[in-house]
Amino acid sequence: MTGTVGEQARKTAQGLAHSPGFGNEHSSEAVPGALPVGRNSPQRAPLGLYAEQLSGTAFTEPRAHNRRSWLYRIRPSAAHPPFVRMDNGGVRAAPFTATEPDPNRLRWNPLPEPPAGTDFVAGLWTLGGNGDVTQRTGMAVHLYHANSSMERRVFSSADGELLIVPERGGLLLRTEFGLLAAEPGHVALIPRGVRFRVELLDDSARGYVCENYGRPFQLPDLGPIGANGLANPRDFLAPVAAYEDADEPCEVINKYCGNLWSAAYDHSPLDVVAWHGNYTPYVYDLRRFNVIGSISYDHPDPSIFTVLTSPSDTPGLAGVDFVVFAPRWLVGEDTFRPPYFHRNVMSEYMGLIEGAYDAKAEGFVPGGGSLHNMMSAHGPDRATFDKASSAELKPQKVDDGLAFMFETRWPVLLTEQARTADHLQSGYDDVWQGLERHWQSGGSSSGQRRP
Repeated sequence: MTGTVGEQARKTAQGLAHSPGFGNEHSSEAVPGALPVGRNSPQRAPLGLYAEQLSGTAFTEPRAHNRRSWLYRIRPSAAHPPFVRMDNGGVRAAPFTATEPDPNRLRWNPLPEPPAGTDFVAGLWTLGGNGDVTQRTGMAVHLYHANSSMERRVFSSADGELLIVPERGGLLLRTEFGLLAAEPGHVALIPRGVRFRVELLDDSARGYVCENYGRPFQLPDLGPIGANGLANPRDFLAPVAAYEDADEPCEVINKYCGNLWSAAYDHSPLDVVAWHGNYTPYVYDLRRFNVIGSISYDHPDPSIFTVLTSPSDTPGLAGVDFVVFAPRWLVGEDTFRPPYFHRNVMSEYMGLIEGAYDAKAEGFVPGGGSLHNMMSAHGPDRATFDKASSAELKPQKVDDGLAFMFETRWPVLLTEQARTADHLQSGYDDVWQGLERHWQSGGSSSGQRRP
């Protein structure tokens, strides 16, 4: 990527407008009069545009869960040549059957530097996942590392929505609905089937992607927390309409049932002049997350840090949760303050955006990740345990790190490239070595001692 391209993208990103509110019925027009009044599909759409509905849920799902938007575009999406198979590169999809399920705790360093000219799509690399894309169940964990903007090509996934978590370098996302910018510390949500182009705001970009095959992400219920807290709906920013009227070749890449397909358009498909609905991309600043925690004792379960959840057919059991460990105060009395030792029926992939994670003193670095599959014992390493067990329990601000977790009800099965990757750390189990025996019988106990 040349500096000029990056500078132009950053200049564009700095001047963006947004429409706030998660799940709102947004409406936007880049040209006055482009939105029809009083109906969705008039006999002749305004300004010679084509009316087209994009449905993210079935027509008959309950209104509270229904996601759809009406797009008013220069050409209908149906006007395109055939798609042909292309090389998948580092992209893989469920069902993941290349390796056997592995109960071991695993940790990776960041992806290596990519070859020059690697854009977002070429830089995608699948670690693993679960479910089945053809059944719209489960999820996948991808990483990306790019050093070039996408030029004259766009991407979409028919398999699931994409939650993009930048770790290094900002992104300008040109979508059918308009433009969004996502810097490290932000997340961007691209709905299933929505086309977009990624331009880099810096010389390179690196981060994580959760591809959610299941029900669209929604805000979690708050229950006893009440009416406010966690991620506030108004902090999610949808784009305002912006369009490309470009009659020039454009490669359109579609991820469909796990494979990449390509079609050579003679125009840009990012030609939506106006739109309205609630099926839309978003960007969200994780530092705006309203952290809820204990003000008496004990470390609350990490579910209290849920930003977004994809419900399953069992209430309370998510296909995937997106959880953030944002800056917060720790004030618990007589409390081991880092996350506790744990075995979990859910599976946890954790990544680090910046700084350090308060349960791992070393080895867990920004751009890397760890995987603790269901019932794999995990928790603080020895150095963290020793420090936290003897620390003075005065109020403490945790503000030197930003970590997140993709948590899923099913095991995360690895791709072969993840299982054999050079950046897979060896000796991860060693971080728990040296946790000494401190037990003292105290001289009286109802327990039985073995001879």
